Amino acid sequence: MEFGIALPTAADAWKTVKRAEELGFVHAWFYDTQMLCADCFVAMGAAAVATSRIRLGTGVLIPSNRIAPVTANGFASLNQLAPGRIDFGVGTGFTGRRTMGLGAIKLADMEEYIRVVMALLRSETVEFSVEGKRNKIAFLNPELNLINLADPVGLHISAYGPRACALTAKLRAGWLNFVGDVEGGVAAMNAMKESWAKAGNSATDLSAVAFALGCVLQGGEPLDSQRAIAQAGPRAAVLLHRAADEAMLGLPNTSPVHPSVAAPVAAYVEVAKKYEPADARWLENHRGHLMAVKDVERPYVTAELIRRTTFTGTEGDLTNRIAALRDAGYKQFTIQLIPGQEHAIEDWARIMKKF
Repeated sequence: MEFGIALPTAADAWKTVKRAEELGFVHAWFYDTQMLCADCFVAMGAAAVATSRIRLGTGVLIPSNRIAPVTANGFASLNQLAPGRIDFGVGTGFTGRRTMGLGAIKLADMEEYIRVVMALLRSETVEFSVEGKRNKIAFLNPELNLINLADPVGLHISAYGPRACALTAKLRAGWLNFVGDVEGGVAAMNAMKESWAKAGNSATDLSAVAFALGCVLQGGEPLDSQRAIAQAGPRAAVLLHRAADEAMLGLPNTSPVHPSVAAPVAAYVEVAKKYEPADARWLENHRGHLMAVKDVERPYVTAELIRRTTFTGTEGDLTNRIAALRDAGYKQFTIQLIPGQEHAIEDWARIMKKF
């Protein structure tokens, strides 16, 4: 089982990535959420020159937020700084679009976007639709060595539903899954394995990464301690944000609300319905998303919500839970870090060493 980190992008995130490399983490994934954090390509460039082994990837890029040639150029440029260490993580969009009051893009649009980006990175001439026209495009002078098209860029897709899993299998891409509990993570893995097999792929070729937030508790420390709220609370709050989006915008909620947390979730939704401005309540709803627990939502981020949505527990408990994901078929466990809580990487490094 390999371990990676994911982090809300900051221009100086290279400092944390450098420490992750020193500790033995194999991957650093950067959020691509323009309305919440810094630009991922800027931060990845800085990390590329500050490291020598760790892989750097977008976790995940949303096609609607950049046209395909620009994205391909960004990856080719990074590949010049960190040859063979760059990964293209992509998804139809949650956070990066919800912050603008938008739902996910169409799966077919993502597939077309991937086709163009990957073809350009293979030095191909490819047709690209822009401004109502379909033109041929290509990198025109890669021989000048301003970009790197020689070393491959890995493709990884964030996929949840059966159609997205089928596309991941069709493209033989790495699979990125955001998990909150072992049971859900194993169920998703079994579904992905089925899609992978239907596409005629070898089971051993499936590269699966489990993303999670959480907190390594000290002996006797409660699930809703100040540390746990800071490090795991932002993931628990995502369930609140999803429920509010569903109630206010009619956007789909792919995270079922367990009866044990139904009351605080419903109470938060009523609070969110009063957010201002009234014509853009998503702005306040997603402020701090995956980065901090807002004061207004703190009463609803309960110990039970943290237990059900995050990897929070003692070292022994977390080791067993991660081992269960490994046994189910995940190849990498990636811990998502919180701004101001980057020191938690040291706690997770202790668990990593058990694998």
